[in-house]
Amino acid sequence: MPRIELLSPDSMSPEQLRVHDSIVRGPRGRIQGPLRAALHNPELAERWSAFGELLRYRTSLTRRQCELAILVTGRHCQSAFEWYAHRLEAERAGINAETIEALLRQVEPTGLDAVEEVVVRFARELNALKSVSDATYADALRLLGTTTVVELTALIGYYTMVAMTLNAHEIPLPDGVTPAFALPQESLR
Repeated sequence: MPRIELLSPDSMSPEQLRVHDSIVRGPRGRIQGPLRAALHNPELAERWSAFGELLRYRTSLTRRQCELAILVTGRHCQSAFEWYAHRLEAERAGINAETIEALLRQVEPTGLDAVEEVVVRFARELNALKSVSDATYADALRLLGTTTVVELTALIGYYTMVAMTLNAHEIPLPDGVTPAFALPQESLR
């Protein structure tokens, strides 16, 4: 059960409804996850949505690269909703079940190309260490280039914010969906 009210269109202020409708008309096609919380501040939701759209849809990262980094981040942050939503997106991007299961178990996936492998390694290190090793950074620069490394770092940071928002407000999974792993809140109770 969420810790805050999740607004429905009929309970929104005119400004909240304007932002809601704008997001629904965009590439997401709906409002779910952290934007449901952010709508309590329409300006925050509007800017959050724009930043997320930029990072997901308008960078030099491929869809597969984005989803690999997001899954690593969602799993590291123990965000069941982020994992659920992006597991589906990863499948749509052609990431195989074995790779997804390896990321869920937090073990090295096999069968990735060199670029995807460095994306996973970069995301793992940045999440775990709050930075990356010189070797990983050099490999990422060599394989991705400066702009893409900057975009990858921003994507990981953004999805960390997404995960923390989902976790803190206990944004629920859709009805009938079981979390893929134990929720962080369970250990705090």
